[in-house]
Amino acid sequence: MRAAGSKTMLWGIAILAAYPIPGLCDEGVLDPHGPVGMAERVILMDATAIMLAVVIPVIVLALVFAWWFRAGNPRAHYLPMWEYSGTIEIVVWAIPALVILFLGGIAWTGSHDLDPPNGVHSKETPMDVQVVSLDWKWLFIYPNEGVASVNRLVVPVGKPIRFQLTSATVMNSFFVPQLGSQIYTMPGMTTRLMLQADQTGTYKGISAQFSGDGFSDMRFDFVAAPATEFRSWIQQTKAAGKTFDKTAYDALARPSSAAPAMAYGSVSPGLFEAVSGGSTMATPMLHQEQ
Repeated sequence: MRAAGSKTMLWGIAILAAYPIPGLCDEGVLDPHGPVGMAERVILMDATAIMLAVVIPVIVLALVFAWWFRAGNPRAHYLPMWEYSGTIEIVVWAIPALVILFLGGIAWTGSHDLDPPNGVHSKETPMDVQVVSLDWKWLFIYPNEGVASVNRLVVPVGKPIRFQLTSATVMNSFFVPQLGSQIYTMPGMTTRLMLQADQTGTYKGISAQFSGDGFSDMRFDFVAAPATEFRSWIQQTKAAGKTFDKTAYDALARPSSAAPAMAYGSVSPGLFEAVSGGSTMATPMLHQEQ
C-alpha cells in the first residue's frame, strides 16, 4: 500500500510539473511586446537550445550507462587496464568547445545588435524621455512636451522612445521586462536606451538593482497608448497646472516608498541636466549629512 501511494504521489508531481500554469509567462521576458524584447527572446531561446544539445544527451547517457553497467548485466565488461582513447578525448573536448563557440557568437552579435544606445528601426521619429531614479521612485521628464510624471510613463504605441537616464542617489537599474534591455542609472553620468512598445497596454517597470529599504516598491507603469490618447494625456497634464521646479524636486527627492503616480504640467528647463551633473543632488538629507 505504501509503495502504491508513493507511485501515485510521484505521478501527481510529474503531472503538475508538466501542466502549464496559466499566466506564468504573461508578464516577463518570455512575453515581449517590442522589437528589443523580441530580439532578446530569440537570443534566449537560441542559447537554451544550444545548451540543451549538451544537457539532454548527458542525462540520457547517464541513465544508459547506469542501466548497462548494472550488476545483473553479464555483457558489461570491466576493463581495469583501459586508460585512454583518442576518439573519446576528441569528442569530450570538441563538444564543449563548439558550445562555447556558438554561445560566444550569439553573445557577440546580440550585444552589438542590441547595444542600448542603438536606434530602433522605425519610420517614426523617436520621442525623448529623461529618467531620474530617486529613493525610491522614478521621475520621468518629457523635455519636448514640457511635462513630467512620477512612477507612470505614458508614451505613444509604436513610437521609438529615446531615453536619457541618470540617478540622483545610488546606482539603480531601469527595466521593463516585456520591452527588454535593462540599463543602469548612475549618479553624475547619463546612460542611454532605446525602447518601443508595439501593442497598447500597461507594462510593469521595475528596479533591477537593490538600492535600500524601499527597493521592493520601486516600480512604475509603462503605458503604451494610442497617439490620440497620449496627446489627450499631455493636454490634461498641462491643464492641471502643477509645476515641477527645484522646490518640487527637493520634496520629491526625500526618501519614500510606494509613492503614488503624479504628473506635472510644466518643468523647469535644465532640471535633468542639473541632476545628471550633480548640482541638484543636495536634498535635505544630504544637507544634514554635510
